[in-house]
Amino acid sequence: MSDAVPIVIYTRTECHLCDEAEATVRDVAEEADVPVDIDLVNVDADDELRETYGERVPYVYVDGRPAFKFRVDADRLREKLTAARSLD
Repeated sequence: MSDAVPIVIYTRTECHLCDEAEATVRDVAEEADVPVDIDLVNVDADDELRETYGERVPYVYVDGRPAFKFRVDADRLREKLTAARSLD
């Protein structure tokens, strides 16, 4: 079995869009049978990240590449996960 696809989700405290993004990533990964390694990064915990991302969260990276801002499109995510997995 190949390694999990790394996912980084930049979030903020009490961010309902961030919660939705994480749930979508988990649901799509499960449906597509693609293992993922999700790293949740709270931008409020770091001055530099807060400056960089501010209110522009969730910001989602898939396999090291920027993929989504604000909302995760399930169909596009499925394509990205499948493509990342096929590169392994």
